[in-house]
Amino acid sequence: MFTSNNACFVPTSFWLTGIPRLESLHIWLSIPFGSMYLVALVGNVTILAVVKMERSLHQPMYFFLCMLAVIDLVLSTSTMPKLLAIFWFGAHNIGLNACLVQMFFIHCFATVESGIFLAMAFDRYVAICDPLHHTSVLTHVVVGRLGLAALLRGILYIGPLPLLIRLRVPLYQTKVITHSYCEHMAVVNLACSDTRVNNLYGMAIGFLVLILDSLAITASYVMIFRVVLGLTTLDARFKTLGTCGSHICAILVFYIPIVVSSLTHRFGHHVPPHIHILLANFYLLIPPILNPVVYAVRTKQIRERLLHILKVGTQPS
Repeated sequence: MFTSNNACFVPTSFWLTGIPRLESLHIWLSIPFGSMYLVALVGNVTILAVVKMERSLHQPMYFFLCMLAVIDLVLSTSTMPKLLAIFWFGAHNIGLNACLVQMFFIHCFATVESGIFLAMAFDRYVAICDPLHHTSVLTHVVVGRLGLAALLRGILYIGPLPLLIRLRVPLYQTKVITHSYCEHMAVVNLACSDTRVNNLYGMAIGFLVLILDSLAITASYVMIFRVVLGLTTLDARFKTLGTCGSHICAILVFYIPIVVSSLTHRFGHHVPPHIHILLANFYLLIPPILNPVVYAVRTKQIRERLLHILKVGTQPS
């Protein structure tokens, strides 16, 4: 979408609307959003602390869980402080460079998180399909390299997004972004110039990350289920699948909100704008909140360590 340059200008900053059509409720909306952000911070910091303290948790699955916790802290902190500033202080203004930095962090670390889930699927595949070689294949060095590869992939894929906006989108029709944060398409849609390259690149990255990662994760679980179905007893099958339960739940928590938000954005033309924005915020908040809960509830070692810490903390001095 582009128009004549006569009606366009070069902005130095943008104006984030927050949650459009719900401006009168912003102060009330800050209560659930602020509470969810606090829960996300406490939950993920707790996971990091528990894994660090408990040596029995120094295993590949829990190292990947720590990576998820750090990513979720970055994702939620990239958006929530600014959103709460809009709610509490009316701080709608955001500089152009700050907007592009926020865009990079949001999309980059969402991509990194998808890569970590893929690495975790590989971990579960080796643990179940080739258990004798699990410790020799998934060494600490290999786990670190997988995490670094996910980070570098995120930087490589998402780095061009703000650069393309800088180079190809110098002029804008308006500085008002009808969103609560600097999402890529929300910014590109304000452009006066031809944005086909930006749109195509954004869609290509979405395909590479969401579609290919989900297909690879699905393929790993198909092979896992084939091994599980070959086990002799029902109890052994449930016990083996139980080691994958937390990972499967975390994957669903991550991918389902993104798919729902994307489908609503692409095809839900009659859905009110504030619903789009709320869904976009929830898909950045729900995983950071639920991932620690899922792993704390489903992982015996984490649950026992948390109970021990709480018991010690409540004992009289």
